[in-house]
Amino acid sequence: MNSTFPAAAPPVREPLHAPVAHLVRGGAVEGVHYGSVVVLGADGEVRLGLGDIEAACYPRSALKPVQAVAMVRAGLPLEGELLSLAAASHSGEERHLAGTRRILAGAGLTEDHLCNTPDLPFGRAVRETWAREGRPPSRLAQNCSGKHAAMLLTARLNGWSLGDYLDPGHPLQRAIAKTVEDLTGQRVARVTVDGCGAPLFAVSLHGLARAAARITTALPGTPEARVADAMRDHPGMASGSGRDVAALMGAVPGLLVKDGFEGVQVAALPDGSAVAVKISDGADRARVPVTAAALAHAGVDPAALTAFAGEPLLGGGLPVGGIRPVPALEPLSGTAARH
Repeated sequence: MNSTFPAAAPPVREPLHAPVAHLVRGGAVEGVHYGSVVVLGADGEVRLGLGDIEAACYPRSALKPVQAVAMVRAGLPLEGELLSLAAASHSGEERHLAGTRRILAGAGLTEDHLCNTPDLPFGRAVRETWAREGRPPSRLAQNCSGKHAAMLLTARLNGWSLGDYLDPGHPLQRAIAKTVEDLTGQRVARVTVDGCGAPLFAVSLHGLARAAARITTALPGTPEARVADAMRDHPGMASGSGRDVAALMGAVPGLLVKDGFEGVQVAALPDGSAVAVKISDGADRARVPVTAAALAHAGVDPAALTAFAGEPLLGGGLPVGGIRPVPALEPLSGTAARH
């Protein structure tokens, strides 16, 4: 799509979500997760759409790769693990904290310059350790600190003000909004504040998948390709130990994956096939199995996705069921194209 003329903003409405996963216990459906799913082919056409893929939604942290592309376009010089960290929802492990300090040091800044919301580490094991040690919430430990440090470095390199870098009218945030519209191919529908304090842009699920496909199909050396390469080469910096994002990127060669709060996930392959998922109730237990099923529709070998079928549902300590994607999302037959 011509980036000079993005399409109109997606409609802001109550999404017309559809069932995307069943909670099955003892062979009967005990619960239903509603949501929306889009699968794009390598040609950019919609191969599968469930629910409401065109309504405006907040991608939450699934938009971080796009924000990182915007910063690289604006001169952010990071590469490798530090660029992956700039697009991360990290677990707060020591490597993440050290990496964030390195980004800040590159701008001559410290943790005190961060304006994200203080929090305990996102990773469960790390959070529990912090709690046992009585350590307080920290801006550095908050899962978006890498992104915020990169925002500060980008602002510093461009001579932009630092104290108000989260203001939607700040040159940095205007540049990010422009990149969001460029890569999604549509105008931003709404701007609000994310949990970390940064501006959050509403786009459609379809637009989010388009953006991921644009990033993974970009020419080598472009800002898009630099972000994709960094995240795929350093998936642990983009997430953390034991996280499903890192595991998916390890299981499927060339796959770029990013999750977001409230049940959002986006993933794209090097050929431009892409999926985007929104679970309406925000349940993580449905997010990963639904994403795996959608990736099978995108051409990924289901055998590579068996570890992402979801945790078993227990009864009396024994497996009696689990999360099952709805029939429309069941993996394709063996005749489907494979990556």
